[in-house]
Amino acid sequence: MHFHGTIWRPPYEADSLLLQATAGCTHHSCKFCTLYEDLPFRFRMSPLGEIEADLREAQIWSTDPMAMLSARLQGLPRPRSPRRVFLVGANPFVLLPERLETIAELIRRDLPTVETVGCFARVTDVERKSDGELRRLRRLGYDGLTVGVETGDGEALAFMGKGYQAQDIVKQAARLDEAGISYSFFYLAGISGAGRGREGALRSAEIFNRTHPRRIGSSMLTVFPNSELYREIQAGRWKEESELEKLGELKTLLENLDIPTLFETDGASNLIHVRGELPRDRETLAAYLEQLIAQGDEEALRAYRVNLKHL
Repeated sequence: MHFHGTIWRPPYEADSLLLQATAGCTHHSCKFCTLYEDLPFRFRMSPLGEIEADLREAQIWSTDPMAMLSARLQGLPRPRSPRRVFLVGANPFVLLPERLETIAELIRRDLPTVETVGCFARVTDVERKSDGELRRLRRLGYDGLTVGVETGDGEALAFMGKGYQAQDIVKQAARLDEAGISYSFFYLAGISGAGRGREGALRSAEIFNRTHPRRIGSSMLTVFPNSELYREIQAGRWKEESELEKLGELKTLLENLDIPTLFETDGASNLIHVRGELPRDRETLAAYLEQLIAQGDEEALRAYRVNLKHL
């Protein structure tokens, strides 16, 4: 398989076939992000020849004797033909509709068991596509996009250089809804900065309540020394939230979300893991976070954050 740099995927795509369609990020301007710093380029579109070669390799996975032996020795289920493909890269949905259509057709040709195709997408990637193009992509199997909206706090979005505003999230999510393309949000606790966690959570809940994400996966902001945000902190232009404030921010967000969705905090950036269906589990999750905050040791929580070498 052809892969460049560290491969990122959401935790819930663990059973999906990972297929590289792009590498790097077209935006590459978020102050907190260091995910693609190990690449020698900003963005690369995978040649169709590479994609076809990877699909041919994936074809034999469910019948390959070595794959079956490896699974048996590890006590894993027998490899099976994939039902879902997740296109890797920071935002493969930026590709022109014609390119995405070609990729879907190649997947359908070589892996007929695949039912849906997902990927990361920026809000602006959706904006660049017409309603008709979105509907066409849905018919070809594109569904379950993961959108790193980060927050609904317009001030934080602007400072971090996300390239869109809070109302854009609502507008483009509505267009995905209309096209029948489901989506999940990534939320980034701590992005609003010290003293503004509660405000950021309230603004985010207000925005998210006007959308229909299948899930909201929350990560916690971790500032690495090679990020632009670290330099902003050193210059005194921004201050990071405490770990306890980040937990309080999560609690506020949970308490103010009125939409039915799955809420989860998976991934290495989260020392504290919560997962539940909203609104059913809201009170239980909020009470758990309240207990952690009351008993929390900021120094111990901070030690985890500063010793986290990579996401």
